[in-house]
Amino acid sequence: MKVAEALASSGLSIAEARLLLANATGWPRTTLIAHPERELSGSEVRNFAAIAARRKAGEPIAYLLGEREFYGLGLAVSPSVLIPRPETELLVDLGIERIPSHASVRVLDLGTGSGAVALAIKHARPQSQVCAVEASAAALEVARANATRLGFAIEFIEGRWFEPLAARRFELIVGNPPYVAQGDPHLAEGDLRFEPREALVAGADGLDAIREIARAAPAHLDPGGWIFLEHGIGQDAAVRALLAEAGLDSARSWPDLSGIARVTGARLTNLGGTS
Repeated sequence: MKVAEALASSGLSIAEARLLLANATGWPRTTLIAHPERELSGSEVRNFAAIAARRKAGEPIAYLLGEREFYGLGLAVSPSVLIPRPETELLVDLGIERIPSHASVRVLDLGTGSGAVALAIKHARPQSQVCAVEASAAALEVARANATRLGFAIEFIEGRWFEPLAARRFELIVGNPPYVAQGDPHLAEGDLRFEPREALVAGADGLDAIREIARAAPAHLDPGGWIFLEHGIGQDAAVRALLAEAGLDSARSWPDLSGIARVTGARLTNLGGTS
C-alpha cells in the first residue's frame, strides 16, 4: 500500500492521518507529504491501521503519540496525566509575571500532572526554585521523566496538595486542580473520556479541591506572595470568594484567549492572612 492510499483509506482527517502515519512508520511528515507514492511495508500498514482504529474510537491524539507541546516545550504524556491544554498557558503567564527576571523565587506547583506548568515556569525563570507536588505516583513518574529529558532541576514530591510540605512557605503558588462537577455531561465527551477522572472531578459542584487548597494556602504563602488557580467556566466568582474567605486579598480573575475567566488569583498581605 502506498502512503497516499493509506491516508485516504484511514477514515481520519488528512492532518491527523499524517501525524499517526508518521508515528507508525518513524518517517517525518515532510517525507509523507513529499512522497505520497512511497510503499509501506506490511508491518507499517498494520501499525497504522491499529493506531488509526484507536483514534476513530476517540482516543486522544496526545496519548496515541505519547507527547504534547505546551508553552514551547515538547512533553511526554500518558493516560496517567491530563493532556496539557493551551488555556493553561495563562496560569504560566501570570506566574512568570510575578517572578523578577533575575530573582530566585520559591515556586510551588500543586497537582503537577505531566509537570507542564512547573517545567514552563522553570524554563522561563531558570533561577527559580520550583517544587511540584502530585498525588499520583504514575503521574509523578511522567513529570520526573519530562524534567530529566529537558534538563530542568525541579523538586518533585508525592502527596496531596499541601500535606507533604509541613510548614514550608512559597512566594508563588500555582495550580490546575480538578474542577469538573460530578455528573457533568462533558465527562462523556471527547478527550475527557480517556483522561484520569481523579484529575478532573472535584465533588458535586467541582470546587472541592479548590476549597481545600484555598483554606490551606495562607499557611504556605510568604507575605506578599500570590496564588493562582485555574478553574472552569462560571466558577470565577466562587473561587474569588473562597480565596477571600481564607484571608487572602486582591482576589481577581483573568480571561483566557477566548475571553472566559479561566484563572483566579489572590495575595497574602501578612502572616495573619488579613488586611
